[in-house]
Amino acid sequence: MDIRTRRLRGSDLLRKMTRETRLSVNSLIYPMFIREGTGIVEDIPSLEGQVRYSPDTIVQGIEIALKAGVRSFLFFGLPEEKDEVGSGAYDENGVVQQALRNIKKQFGSDVYLITDLCLCEYTSHGHCGLIIKDYVDNDSTLPLLAKTALSHAQAGADMVAPSGMMDGTIAALRQGLDSEGFIDIPIMSYAAKYASAFYGPFRDAAGSAPQFGDRKTYQMDYHNSNEAIKRIMIDIDESADLIIVKPALPSLDIIAKAREAINLPIAAYSVSGEYAMIKAAGAADLIDEYNVMCESAVSIYRAGADILITYYAKELAAAIGKGDIG
Repeated sequence: MDIRTRRLRGSDLLRKMTRETRLSVNSLIYPMFIREGTGIVEDIPSLEGQVRYSPDTIVQGIEIALKAGVRSFLFFGLPEEKDEVGSGAYDENGVVQQALRNIKKQFGSDVYLITDLCLCEYTSHGHCGLIIKDYVDNDSTLPLLAKTALSHAQAGADMVAPSGMMDGTIAALRQGLDSEGFIDIPIMSYAAKYASAFYGPFRDAAGSAPQFGDRKTYQMDYHNSNEAIKRIMIDIDESADLIIVKPALPSLDIIAKAREAINLPIAAYSVSGEYAMIKAAGAADLIDEYNVMCESAVSIYRAGADILITYYAKELAAAIGKGDIG
């Protein structure tokens, strides 16, 4: 027998002992939705098993996740009112800012809070930047993103994650945060974010679908891989501390290519469409939901990701605890 092709003999414990890819619960980030109002705990039809909370009830969702072993969270805000300049994003009493203060008051350093920075959830037109003469204007958007980052840091965010794909965002945020003394707030950049059809359930959950046109002028064409590495390198040059590849499963090659190119931590965002497909196929008894969830997660880490942003964070934490994917 060719020794190079021999499979490892022995017990299941031995196979687990010699695994090449290992997952840690500390590498999981759980995305959560915060809706303006009070007393809100509502199921999200497009994302089975996920919930919208209000700033006062978000602590309930955090507590559930903590009991499952998840300590890191990524927040998306849903304001009651929207306008053309997305003013709710940088309002010191905005929905995310309120939630941050409540969570930190309740849990302190037991949690790690990350905030998504984009205007699309707050603008009446649903685009990620200001609209000038029917176009998304990159440069006039940057000061508002920096203002949003500062308001989140002041409210208790441990990290900010700009997702709007505006050129120069990282430099603008770093300068804005540093100038106000927040030199230790890291920036996790959505550096490689494709214009993907996999975002549909999220846009329903967050009420962030564009009211006209699409986002292909500032999100990447999924035909391109070299562009992803170029954007990653630009953001690193502008002082990004971590980078995100999104969506995860359709971009395993990009994760692997980025892993070869950089030494910074790589986060992969397993997006709403990936989650919804597994959920729907499991509900139809077409697949084993649990095992597909596990296999999908492992494939993302195997490609080179260090961090996984996923709606399955609580379930994956349990699977890691049982040794199924740890």
